[in-house]
Amino acid sequence: MVGVYSDPGHVIEYSDGEIRQQFSLCFRAVPVSGIPTPSDESHEVRWVARDELAALDIHPSTLLRITHGYEERPEPYIG
Repeated sequence: MVGVYSDPGHVIEYSDGEIRQQFSLCFRAVPVSGIPTPSDESHEVRWVARDELAALDIHPSTLLRITHGYEERPEPYIG
């Protein structure tokens, strides 16, 4: 497990008007099969190399989770 993430100041408003405070349970994993496929909550999904991340428009809270995943910490982040 990479970490448990929640921030009362981070509120998400979806295009359908739904508003919520999120929490995330993040895990490090290795894909074994399948193709990334968009859902109702995404426009595009794909695997990207670590060196491509800087060129992408990624919310800072999401980038924090990705960074922690690469750090391979012995204990999960809680915050």
